[in-house]
Amino acid sequence: MNRELETLEIALPQAVELLGPGGVLAVISFHSLEDRIVKHYFREQRRAGGLEVITKSPLVATPAERARNPRSRSAKLRLAKKK
Repeated sequence: MNRELETLEIALPQAVELLGPGGVLAVISFHSLEDRIVKHYFREQRRAGGLEVITKSPLVATPAERARNPRSRSAKLRLAKKK
């Protein structure tokens, strides 16, 4: 069984812990369940005062990028800065 979602839930707090103040965490998700985990984690950390969410909505590939690279159609990038 693939444990990508569990691994993501474990890795996000570890990644934030490694960041210094002002460090930026960038996470690319490739399906909706991953994106949901990242979005909720960033939101929780924003409310707790640990992160400043840089991307209100995820950044996605442009139509031109999707034409050149069809795999990019599902990628979503979210950014947050450690306070």
